Amino acid sequence: MSDGKTEVLHLEGIQRQFGTDHTALQVLKGADLKLNAGEIVALVGPSGSGKSTLLHIAGLLEKPDSGEVNIAGMACSKLNDDGRTAVRRKHLGFVYQYHHLLPEFDALENIVIPQIIAGLGKIEARERASQLLDMLGLSDRATHRPAKLSGGEQQRVAIGRALANAPTLLLADEPTGNLDPDTADDVFSMLLNLTRKAGLTALIATHNPILASRMDRIVQVDDGHLREV
Repeated sequence: MSDGKTEVLHLEGIQRQFGTDHTALQVLKGADLKLNAGEIVALVGPSGSGKSTLLHIAGLLEKPDSGEVNIAGMACSKLNDDGRTAVRRKHLGFVYQYHHLLPEFDALENIVIPQIIAGLGKIEARERASQLLDMLGLSDRATHRPAKLSGGEQQRVAIGRALANAPTLLLADEPTGNLDPDTADDVFSMLLNLTRKAGLTALIATHNPILASRMDRIVQVDDGHLREV
């Protein structure tokens, strides 16, 4: 029976192991997770527990050994590479621990490029990028290349890039892990505020219990499974 909520992400029985035979390490042992529209969920667990692997599978960057990944009602595990790319482009935004900005392009261009790749016209893409930089407090840094930006500014640009194509689901892997505590708090606040304002669903991996407590709920990777905290 439906509870009336729109399901954005549903991971069913996700299993993933690395290595073979007696050297195999089973990281995920049947992980299940549901995220409804507008939910912001913290993913926690010690290093090596499988948080990044789970995010990569949810983001269609890695295939599970078994189980199903449903994104916006679409079963994705058996899609070919082109199909997975199309779903990522339409529905997913990614923020990583390191910003991964293109060093030869300025802040504005780093947010424009993914929009053009997705088919938006250059004028519209630049307008959208400018709006995002303004919301991120970076309007005066639009023409600066990454090397001329601070760590916090680089990560804010990365957030803008992740939101540029208005994704259905935002996936973030330790998005403030490389920042000092004060900068991390500022950057996370911007990420949280923009995500809520846009009504996005988000799954955010973090080691920081204070940041985790600011999200709607917390799930922990525990011996290859997921449980509510």
